[in-house]
Amino acid sequence: MVAVVIIALTAGAFGAIAWAVDKYRTTFGALLPAGAAVAAALLVWIITMTIGLDNSSATAWIPWILSMAVGGVAAWATAGFVGRTRHAHQVKRSNEILALH
Repeated sequence: MVAVVIIALTAGAFGAIAWAVDKYRTTFGALLPAGAAVAAALLVWIITMTIGLDNSSATAWIPWILSMAVGGVAAWATAGFVGRTRHAHQVKRSNEILALH
C-alpha cells in the first residue's frame, strides 16, 4: 500500500510541475495534468502487479519505475495537448468576437 501512495504522490508532483512550466497554464486547471498523471500511473501499477512483475526480485523495480515514467509522460502530454488546444480555441473565439464589432 505504501507503493501506491508513493507512486500517486510522485505522479501528482509530475502533474503539478507539468502545469507550472506550461506557458498556456491559464487555460486549464492545475489538477488536470496531475489527475491524468495519477490515473495513468496507478493504472500501469495495477496492470504490472496483475501480470506479476513484483514476484521476482529481478523485476520488482519495474512497477515502480514504469508507473512513475508513465505518470510523467501523461502529465506532460495532457498539459501540452490541452493547453495548446484550448489556447487556439480561445484565440479563435476572441477573433470572432472582435470581428463582430
